[in-house]
Amino acid sequence: MNKNNVNKSVTMRDVADHVGVSVATVSRTLRNPEVVSPAVRDKIAAAIESLGYLPDPAARALASTRSDIIGVILPSVSNNVFADVMDGIYSAVEGTHHSVQLGYSRYAPLSEENLIRVFLRQRPAGLIVAGIDQTEAAQALLREAGCPVVQIMETGSNPYDRMIGFSHYDAARAATAHLIAQGYRRPGFLGARMDPRTQRRLHGFRDELRAHGIEEGKRIQTTTRPSSVTLGSHLLAQLMDLAPETDAIFCINDDLALGAMFEAQRRNLRIPDDLGICGFNDMEMMAAAEPSISSVRTFRREMGEGAVQLILDALSGSATQEKVVDLGFQVMQRRSTRGH
Repeated sequence: MNKNNVNKSVTMRDVADHVGVSVATVSRTLRNPEVVSPAVRDKIAAAIESLGYLPDPAARALASTRSDIIGVILPSVSNNVFADVMDGIYSAVEGTHHSVQLGYSRYAPLSEENLIRVFLRQRPAGLIVAGIDQTEAAQALLREAGCPVVQIMETGSNPYDRMIGFSHYDAARAATAHLIAQGYRRPGFLGARMDPRTQRRLHGFRDELRAHGIEEGKRIQTTTRPSSVTLGSHLLAQLMDLAPETDAIFCINDDLALGAMFEAQRRNLRIPDDLGICGFNDMEMMAAAEPSISSVRTFRREMGEGAVQLILDALSGSATQEKVVDLGFQVMQRRSTRGH
């Protein structure tokens, strides 16, 4: 493959150069294959498959059918958040003639781009991808995929096709506003991995502080390390050593919130009197913890179900005009932020 195609979508020129024919011959083959010799047609078809030339709708005319596969590309398979999404996806697919094929990008944009190419070469019935932060090449592929594409976990103004999720920025602002409304005046922030979704939560936290005239000081602790309960304990310890005046924390997920609670208890900090704690995603453990922990509830299973339904509607010709489905979120107040 032409080395310049590493960071951009493959063009008709690339196919022509690969076969050793003119662009006109490739175009003619795609539009009127009967006027081109079988040998040339076979070479061009092989080049299209080899190079992954999919964005041009004419190239897709070489294939008369699509598979029954719904491709799903997620950044993690171990994170319980995405496990809930997959549960919704499989629930919605059950009883249909479609099957699910899962790709795991490990939060690496180039890995995601490669997975998109692999899936599209299989001519899927539809494709589900997480988020809005794809590479330029991946964006081009998804906009011209030739099958229904649904972005999940986010909302935005410019979907490739369809989108279902919520605003991470707005959810973080709401959680921060909740802490302030409960009387906390020196809230802090704990963040891990710091992928784009996490960055949007941090921006929401900061903007809500500014809206209330509250300085952030040194009350933000982040790391690019993967999230865990143990990491939550470490981050709170670092935060309290740097900013002992911190009276509440907003954690970017529930793992960190649970670890922060353990560290607070080790330090004999009373929750919620000395320290309020709010997590994100509202996993089952938040209600079961002692004390129970406030969190932002997100509707992950519904995202999975909804994404599949959007694909099925598009395939059946019953898709609505609505491009973005905002499922919203809910701040679940529990004992960890009650009665400061």
